Amino acid sequence: MADIFERLIKNYGPIGQYRKRAHGYFSFPKLEGDINSNMKFRGKEMIVWSLNNYLGLANHPEVRKADAEAVQKFGLALPMGARMMSGNSDFHEQLERELASFVSKEDCILLNYGYQGMVSLIDSLCSRHDIIVYDAESHACIIDGLRLHPGHRYVYKHNDIDDCEKQLQRATALVEKQGCGGILVITEGVFGMAGDQGKLKEIAALKEKYEFRLLVDDAHGFGTLGKTGAGAGEEQDCQDKIDLYFSTFAKSMASIGAFVAGPTDIIDYVRYNIRSQIFAKSLPMPLVIGNLKRLDLLRNHPEYKDKLWKNARKLQQGLKERGFNIGKTDSVVTPVYMVGGVEEATAMVMDLRENYSVFASIVVYPVIPKGHIIYRLIPSAIHTDSDIEKTLYAFETTKKKLDAGLYKSELIPDMAEVKVS
Repeated sequence: MADIFERLIKNYGPIGQYRKRAHGYFSFPKLEGDINSNMKFRGKEMIVWSLNNYLGLANHPEVRKADAEAVQKFGLALPMGARMMSGNSDFHEQLERELASFVSKEDCILLNYGYQGMVSLIDSLCSRHDIIVYDAESHACIIDGLRLHPGHRYVYKHNDIDDCEKQLQRATALVEKQGCGGILVITEGVFGMAGDQGKLKEIAALKEKYEFRLLVDDAHGFGTLGKTGAGAGEEQDCQDKIDLYFSTFAKSMASIGAFVAGPTDIIDYVRYNIRSQIFAKSLPMPLVIGNLKRLDLLRNHPEYKDKLWKNARKLQQGLKERGFNIGKTDSVVTPVYMVGGVEEATAMVMDLRENYSVFASIVVYPVIPKGHIIYRLIPSAIHTDSDIEKTLYAFETTKKKLDAGLYKSELIPDMAEVKVS
């Protein structure tokens, strides 16, 4: 008989295998100071491009004031218990009403976390007879929700409407063969890695030919897209065709929690059947009140979104002018695609941080194919022109080193041996 712990220790996984050399620097880094475009990392001030603080609300004085006053008045314990039993409040219901109205839906339910919420939402919506059709590049929370689904699921090539229709045809044929069940299509408003919007309008148009419901995870679109900031559905003028609209507070709202909005009767069903909320403590009152303030700022200060987009366009245009490949992004998410392996990526990250004071998240194999590097830059409304210009210079300079092969001889160092300034 094999020992479970022994098996785990022998294989820490494709990322975990680098833990001793990467921990504290490449993985689990510690950013210090107030949340801003510039923070400290290992004693050095850095321009930070790794925080989803899109609208700059994380450290907004009105938000800090609302959070502090709510903590002082209510503490972190209230309300106690799950909402169904003893954890409901007028503030929770107010936030749900205001969110539903903002995204043009009848009703809304709060969720404690986006990741946990999506996993449990899929589980609550679909029976073993139902079929799920989903985009190949869906976020991990969707994929893990699919793992709980006991029925069939069909994946379509990323943003490929022809393939989506092909999978809908397969799903429809299976439903007809079964004589029961329905179809749920799941996609994202903005794909967080590549930054391209999901083709919501084209998918919704397929409802004219096929019978299905549409669930959209708009974590990166909420607050950043659309005339009012109501998200990718508003941006693409198809919000009314989205049956269930899901988003998190962890991006534009710079907080904790999430929500799903849709028809009253369906949201009511979810409210009484979503296990991650029924068996979990309610969102603490300071978070709810703080999120009410954040939503108020999001709705009534369009200049935050305007500044975000001004910064994003300047960053993206500057990268393109310098010959960088930023893919097909049509959101503020800014991926920078390069060719190289883990060793090159490691050396380049260290060079950017240690010599140019630029902190950006990087993605390498096994998340993406071998031989490729993706930097994911997240602009915000609080980045400055100086931040952008310094970053463009740093990327231009380090890419020349990468292309010249100057990083190839570098190995992943043991970060315990890297001295902190």
